Amino acid sequence: MTEIDRLVLASASPRRLDLLRQVGIIPAAVDPADIDESPLKGELPLPHAARLAEAKARAVAARHPECFVLAADTVVACGRRILPKAEDQRTAAKCLELLSGRRHRVHGGVALLGPDGRLLARTVTTTVTVKRLDRAELAAYLESGEWHGKAGGYAIQGLAAAFVRQLSGSYSNVVGLPLFETVQMLRGAGLHGH
Repeated sequence: MTEIDRLVLASASPRRLDLLRQVGIIPAAVDPADIDESPLKGELPLPHAARLAEAKARAVAARHPECFVLAADTVVACGRRILPKAEDQRTAAKCLELLSGRRHRVHGGVALLGPDGRLLARTVTTTVTVKRLDRAELAAYLESGEWHGKAGGYAIQGLAAAFVRQLSGSYSNVVGLPLFETVQMLRGAGLHGH
């Protein structure tokens, strides 16, 4: 693994850092962006993910003018509806009840802002089908607390993996960072991992 000395990850998510490490990329610094992540009135899920990724990159770039800043956002959507990050059990339960027995989309926005102000951005959509959850399964998952802080109230890389009947697209996007697209962007900017 190689530390990329001019790369800053604008994220508070340990999952995003783990995903980068998985493909041999270690940012020189991690500096979370503190921005308002509320959707704009009438904003659709995919543009929302793209806007937040860029906003996070721009917020952090001001603090690291000589660096490349990588930022991402993950949005779980049921139709046109953006599901919240579950901060309490009631919200997690509502999200999971909505996702139970149906397909939903996970939109990932990724932005790489260079020291010259040049922006590279990508969006990725993964379709996830969740089995119909019975009361016992839902109660056990809520009891685990694994949903806390997760978009849509679940973490696919944990216990909720047992609920996923089908997945079409990037698995790492659902975890929090579409790795294939991210690595291509970094390479395109001249930043290489191994």
